[in-house]
Amino acid sequence: MEMKPNAIDLVRDDFPILKTSNRNRPLVYFDNAATTQIPSQVIKAMTDYYIYHNANIHRGVYELSERSTLLYEGVRKKVQNFIHAKSDKEIIFVRGTTEAINLVAHSFVRQQLKPGDEIIVSEMEHHSNIVPWQLLCQETGALLRVIPVTNIGELAIDEYEKLLNARTKFVAIMHVSNVLGTINPIKQMITLAHAHHATILIDGAQAIAHLSVNVQDLDADFYVFSGHKMYAPTGIGVLYGKKKCLSKMTPYQGGGDMIEKVSFYALPVFADFPAKFEAGTPNIAGVVGLGAAIDYLMQVDLSLLRAHENKLVDYALSRLINMSYVRLIGQSDTRISIISFVVDRVHAHDVASILDVNGICIRAGHHCAMPLMERFNVPATARVSFSFYNTFSEIDHFLLVLEQIRKMFLCV
Repeated sequence: MEMKPNAIDLVRDDFPILKTSNRNRPLVYFDNAATTQIPSQVIKAMTDYYIYHNANIHRGVYELSERSTLLYEGVRKKVQNFIHAKSDKEIIFVRGTTEAINLVAHSFVRQQLKPGDEIIVSEMEHHSNIVPWQLLCQETGALLRVIPVTNIGELAIDEYEKLLNARTKFVAIMHVSNVLGTINPIKQMITLAHAHHATILIDGAQAIAHLSVNVQDLDADFYVFSGHKMYAPTGIGVLYGKKKCLSKMTPYQGGGDMIEKVSFYALPVFADFPAKFEAGTPNIAGVVGLGAAIDYLMQVDLSLLRAHENKLVDYALSRLINMSYVRLIGQSDTRISIISFVVDRVHAHDVASILDVNGICIRAGHHCAMPLMERFNVPATARVSFSFYNTFSEIDHFLLVLEQIRKMFLCV
């Protein structure tokens, strides 16, 4: 079913920034893989929090603090339902995907590693799902193994199976590539990891806004994502972990609200999770914003909006593939609405700069995925990433400017 123009207009009305300009041109925002825009419903929820409920949580015995605590803990339940976790105690609030991965690395994986043990990642991972494991391997003597990427931008699953062995202790894989848009077969990968008694973490940063996530059906041990990629504010994210995994973890940080008892004469007694991993005053307003974003996504027709996203990416790809001066990086048929490309003899930064002058916001660079850039032998790519509030006319404008760029640099 095609998205009706009046329906997309109604959705766009929810996002105030889309009525603003960029370089004195109507804003065309194609950098949704980096950060999605925020609907007015989320902005209002956060504003209302500061006007009516602002107080520290858990510690106060007065009504205002109790209201703030109820708001905060209520979002934990919303996240549980949104990703189909078994319990809200399995939901840990963090600053974002990066902190969630580092928390698991330091509090769960490190204590299980000895020299010669192995961790598996893939060639397409974001730096936040590479560097923590490199550091951990350096500290422990463990080895990092890498799943290669095929020429069309998919994981070589047969090579993944070969990498798994008795020394494999942990696997960390992205659900969706932030560069290629490829949707990885993570359910199959989780099953294979578990068959070798390995624990697995799924980086869901790019998946959470585009795919339905059911952590119990996937059987993921850990699943992590950021709010700012799903119409919530920056500085808030989620670590989901199975109870059996969280129970083995040591605290990542020490401080207030994560303890039962502190004394100079004995070791501290820690609170149970999730409090155990949420030391100090949290980003309460950010959590409220995350809850409002989930409410928003639950109220709209996500199947219709996601179908619209698929039509947008199909439309853009059908045009780009016929432009002889454009090279698409990653051509998997199983993908979300992310496209990376290079233009012959034009650096990606120049492409992005000229698009910017025309009001179009895209991302250019290595996208925190340098190993993947090396795999495809490019220094950088230009990347467009669509949301359900984007339109076909915006893509037409982008393609027109891209053609102008070709003529400008190639003197055609």
